[in-house]
Amino acid sequence: MKECVNNSGWYLLMLVLSAMLSSCAVKDGAPESYYQDWRTIEDAKPRDEPYSRYGNPDSYQVFGQHYQVMRSNAGFNEKGLASWYGTKFHGQRTSSGETYDMYAMTAAHKTLRIPSYVEVTNLRNNRKAIVKVNDRGPFHEGRVIDLSYAAATKLGVAETGVAPVVIRVIDVGKKEKKVVDNNALKTARVGKPVVKSPATPAEAVLGSQFYVQVAAFSSEENAMRMLNNLKYKKFTDVKVHAEGELDKRLFRVRIGPVSTEAIAEKIMLQLKEFNHSNVRIVALITN
Repeated sequence: MKECVNNSGWYLLMLVLSAMLSSCAVKDGAPESYYQDWRTIEDAKPRDEPYSRYGNPDSYQVFGQHYQVMRSNAGFNEKGLASWYGTKFHGQRTSSGETYDMYAMTAAHKTLRIPSYVEVTNLRNNRKAIVKVNDRGPFHEGRVIDLSYAAATKLGVAETGVAPVVIRVIDVGKKEKKVVDNNALKTARVGKPVVKSPATPAEAVLGSQFYVQVAAFSSEENAMRMLNNLKYKKFTDVKVHAEGELDKRLFRVRIGPVSTEAIAEKIMLQLKEFNHSNVRIVALITN
């Protein structure tokens, strides 16, 4: 699950302010109507699928942290904490382009190529589950996999929130190869902003970086105030982009860059928890 991280004399004040800011926010959680016995939940069925065209950049950045996507999943295993995500992200697009379904046996991982299949073992109760990795995350130190609610239920993680696990990649006979052609679909010149629209999805432009634009101001002072406010709320990589002539300058407050639209959409969801409703995604072509 997604958690807020708080860093003390005035630690208590910070904690109270944070609680006040998020009191009306949309919280993640479990569906009210889901009561399935974990023993009856079926594993995902591993099969050879083509890698996602947009979900496997060479590397990407989230909240100032760089991640390198693996060139091959072969023989991969990892030990760490598992968490889960549920109602808040249900119906949202995953990094693979698929829709997140909290009732399906799926998961998010920071660096495995997607899609891939892994066996997850809960070290507290020795329960096992096979899940399809089709998303990116969890972007929280120490956590190695974010499970769908169904997968978390089968493994007994839904009750505890987090649990120590071992994950092991399942070989489905996939040919390991790079699928992203950075020379394809170049529809704009270098540095030209492309605003996402229904006719031209930002993700359709390869070789690009994505920003989440929070607001635009004619006053640099107001833009800097917004930047500091976002940093106070623990958002990182916040920048003010100045555009236009000196007498008509516009100051755009943006978060990024991140390498995929799906990651940008997750940042948008977090911003909306703090009542930033006019946010949008902007893509900048880098090559």
